[in-house]
Amino acid sequence: MATPGSLIASTSGATPAPTLAQWNLLPAKEAAALLLACCGSRAWAHAMAARRPVADVSTLLTEADRIWWSLSADDWDEAFRNHPRIGERIGERKATASAEAQSATWSAQEQARAALASDDTQQRLRAGNAAYEARFGRIYIVCATGKTAEEMLAILEQRLANDPATELREAAEQQRQITRLRIQKWLNA
Repeated sequence: MATPGSLIASTSGATPAPTLAQWNLLPAKEAAALLLACCGSRAWAHAMAARRPVADVSTLLTEADRIWWSLSADDWDEAFRNHPRIGERIGERKATASAEAQSATWSAQEQARAALASDDTQQRLRAGNAAYEARFGRIYIVCATGKTAEEMLAILEQRLANDPATELREAAEQQRQITRLRIQKWLNA
């Protein structure tokens, strides 16, 4: 069985995350807290902890998806709020809790290609982020892993044309993709 690496930022002084088998045995509150770096929705994390024991990674990912799609829009918004804006320097947001610190680290890795963008593209991302927030009342969220800043900008510009209900579902799908990738990072780090 794969053993998770440190889910919590090493600077926090916390011990490495448990294996999946050990996670299954943790108190529910502790098990949920560990998952908040993968998805910032407390309802999702607590529902995941309540589904234990989980036999394997495939089951864990299936449950993560099923629970995600059962949540309310408010729960989704809570998860979205735990992400920095695309192109935002991670240092501009101060992560205090260990799960938030790990999430910020992963966000920086996922958005690394945005930092390589030209000044013009970065300015357009900032303007696009502002337009998105004004239109939809939340940050623009996209699964940034492997995407260039130009690709993220093109997706942003396209999604600005969505109606609010369509865009909420698209943002939720992007968060679902991010969550799956982060669960895999957690288990394989």
